[in-house]
Amino acid sequence: MVRMEAKFTIGQVTRHRVYDLRGVVFDVDLSFSEDEGWRAITMDTRLDKEQPFYYLLAECGDSSYIAYVPEQNLVADASGEPVKHPDIGELFDVDDEGSYRYRGRIFQ
Repeated sequence: MVRMEAKFTIGQVTRHRVYDLRGVVFDVDLSFSEDEGWRAITMDTRLDKEQPFYYLLAECGDSSYIAYVPEQNLVADASGEPVKHPDIGELFDVDDEGSYRYRGRIFQ
């Protein structure tokens, strides 16, 4: 059995390798765990399903949404810019350095 570990942590800000998408990680699946509808939306069929997939409170331009992104498509975001998503306050406290601290609660 291969042991997988997630590269990114809850509260970490990430950026998509190709698209202008960035967001805060709020959950992770160690392999693809959504239904095929999500698969059609979020991934190229050539991508490996046996890798971590991240749920992000994401922003792209003026839009905000929840994204489900495979690890191979993400990099750490070092910009220091805040993520502008309306649900940040539901899940995270933001400290003086701009770090996102998970509150330990789920969406209401």
